[in-house]
Amino acid sequence: MNKVIAYYDRFDEWGRLNREPIEFIINLHHIQSMLPPQGHILDNGAGPGKYAIELAKLGYRMTLTDLTPSSVDVAKKKAAEFGVLDQFEGFYAADARDLGMLPDEHVDAALMLGPLYHLQTEEGRVSAVKELHRVTKPGGLVFVALMSKTRFLMNSLMQPEHWKPNHTVEGIRRFLQTGTFDHADEGRFTGAYYFDIAEINPFMASQGFESVKLIGSSSIASAVTPEQWDYWRRQGDEAYRQVLDIVIQESENQYLLGTASHLLYIGRKV
Repeated sequence: MNKVIAYYDRFDEWGRLNREPIEFIINLHHIQSMLPPQGHILDNGAGPGKYAIELAKLGYRMTLTDLTPSSVDVAKKKAAEFGVLDQFEGFYAADARDLGMLPDEHVDAALMLGPLYHLQTEEGRVSAVKELHRVTKPGGLVFVALMSKTRFLMNSLMQPEHWKPNHTVEGIRRFLQTGTFDHADEGRFTGAYYFDIAEINPFMASQGFESVKLIGSSSIASAVTPEQWDYWRRQGDEAYRQVLDIVIQESENQYLLGTASHLLYIGRKV
């Protein structure tokens, strides 16, 4: 996990969600539309806390955890900056596989929008999901982000030199067999795990969650460039809003899940 901490120590995750807002807009839409009107929410693996702060603004009580201490520090500062620090019950530097600071059935709902990217072993992924199950109340919703093996295969084919060792047939075959990826270039994206879409619901079910829906966080807009988005913004606020509504609606199109770089699993603890 030291490589993950080192990567996020120097990576601007808050800025990424500003530069690539569609993922954030779509995820937040689904999270807000499905949460109960009030309650205590855990944002587990929250990074700098962008989702947690938006939910705190809506009046939810929040608990925030992340593996990277510097990200937790940024989240606390951002919460103070946005005037919602009092909405937070705690900020913890913690591994998603061990949430020992939280008692059983402590939160009404939970987000885990990052840890499963970085847990390359089945044992690690199971541990993280078990902990999410433990701290969530029965019937509580969980929102879990995952990355798609199909989309990363597309990325590797389109930009092979950007995703070494997937610049060779052997590298791609190894990736498809294992779902794991370790960048050959030092300092690039950390070791990661990519899910086959068909394995997501059964995996979560095996840990005590009932699937509610699976959405593509980038929807049909995954390949739209900033310049192309500028065209729709120039059509005016109402036209742009309607385009976003269409993109959000298509995020639930199951035929497009493989094209999304990030997926959002929504499930209920049973």
